[in-house]
Amino acid sequence: MMATEEIRKILSTIPDPEIPVISLEELGMIRDVEVQENAIKITVTPTYSGCPAVGQIRDDIRTLLESKGYKNVEVELSYTPAWTTKMMTPGTLQKLKNYGIAPPQHCCGNELCVSGKCSKVICPQCNSRNTDLISEFGSTACKALYKCNDCYEPFEYFKPLV
Repeated sequence: MMATEEIRKILSTIPDPEIPVISLEELGMIRDVEVQENAIKITVTPTYSGCPAVGQIRDDIRTLLESKGYKNVEVELSYTPAWTTKMMTPGTLQKLKNYGIAPPQHCCGNELCVSGKCSKVICPQCNSRNTDLISEFGSTACKALYKCNDCYEPFEYFKPLV
């Protein structure tokens, strides 16, 4: 049991390759840590099935654990249950906002909100709700590009997946 806690603590230091201010653990991607007799199995759920960072994530986990003396590290992908933005902690949402990305809002649950076109997206710079969708896709498929009509700053919105 102690090794599992130690490994989780180590894994909590691995940043998301696309948003380096939050860790894989904070995103809720680390599903399970299993310490076997002569191997370690880490189960990871990607944020979506086509995530281009999966290879990097696997490499980062293996490299870090091996550098800490753990051998035979296996990283397994699991797509069920599917990852959702509700797996993010409140602290993770605040880190996204502080980084300039509007965190996912689960405000109304209507089709527009879930698709990333929510009319209530709050600007992470000035907290205004006077924002407009520029593009359904930002730097990654899981984010949309918005602009604030009050502070005039463009920003990304992490689309909610529920």
